[in-house]
Amino acid sequence: MAHYDYLLVGAGLFNAVFAEHAMRAGKTCLVVERRSHIAGNIYTEKREGIDVHVYGAHIFHTSDDEVWNYVNRFAKFNGFVNRVKANFRGKIYSMPFNMYTFEALWGVKTAEEAQAIIDAQRADLAGKQPQNLEEQAISLVGRDVYETLVKGYTEKQWGRPCSQLPAFIIRRLPLRFTYDDNYFNDKYQGIPCDGYTAMAEKMFAGAKILTDTNYFDFIEHTSDTFGKIVYTGRADEFFGYKLGKLEYRSLRFETETLDVPDFQGNAVINYTAAEVPYTRIIEHKHFNFGKQPKTIITREYPATYREGMEAYYPVNDEKNGALAAAYDALKAERPDVIFGGRLGEYKYYDMDKVILSAFRLCEKENLR
Repeated sequence: MAHYDYLLVGAGLFNAVFAEHAMRAGKTCLVVERRSHIAGNIYTEKREGIDVHVYGAHIFHTSDDEVWNYVNRFAKFNGFVNRVKANFRGKIYSMPFNMYTFEALWGVKTAEEAQAIIDAQRADLAGKQPQNLEEQAISLVGRDVYETLVKGYTEKQWGRPCSQLPAFIIRRLPLRFTYDDNYFNDKYQGIPCDGYTAMAEKMFAGAKILTDTNYFDFIEHTSDTFGKIVYTGRADEFFGYKLGKLEYRSLRFETETLDVPDFQGNAVINYTAAEVPYTRIIEHKHFNFGKQPKTIITREYPATYREGMEAYYPVNDEKNGALAAAYDALKAERPDVIFGGRLGEYKYYDMDKVILSAFRLCEKENLR
């Protein structure tokens, strides 16, 4: 029988940050991970000399100096800037919505012309409180931008018509009246030159890690003891779904290697027409400015979540919000268990926000 200060359930980014802090503070950690690898959804693996983002594109971006300095202790970042393109029925548009987009839509050359068109289209909903996502989006960006670049993509992502989705899902849709096509506004942006898995390996260095290990089977049969558990799996599953199941959207990936040096000329191209079943194609080599003779692409298909699939996106509606709050009350009854990360907290997190959340936990545990 062994004693560990912390049992970390899940080997994703949240627990990588926590483990690194805990071990630096002299604590012992045992990590159990149901997948066959560490790094969670940011896992990358080398194929044909290309770092493949196995669970979808992950571009690190932040404006937080502390977060940026922290991740640079474990990886060298390449300065990649995300310049997303959108394909709508064969025509290419720039994302997010900027003067390149407006010029392609309407042939306009000035910010004033673009603003006038958008304001005129917004006027359809002037003075009306948006009742659904469709009305909310039109009130923000006008009908042309909505129908070309928002509607089909969003309906595929959520599996429901925009007119049946709550307005609060889209709180803002940024419009740029400049030719700035950098997808993010953050000060720092890039991808680890050696991939995210190598970064996670450095963060977990010194921890005992058991992959291909289901927490519930492990905890039932182990004789080891633990000071606390840091749990990054689904909170509803932890409590045996006693209050009901939280809803998620999932993803399905189709990845293929092509015997050509380039397929689409860009790392990410969204497909915004409803009749195209996937939401985007990722060409992995472009994340690291690759010159390999072959290329690898992934088509990303949104999917209704079913047991056994990966839970990617919380369904943030009133029903699930109330259920998540009820599970929060159960969490409070288990002071020996800390729930963190995207699944544990039932929140969609960018990577830098995951790190900040782990920082806060480390402070509570006196590890920083």
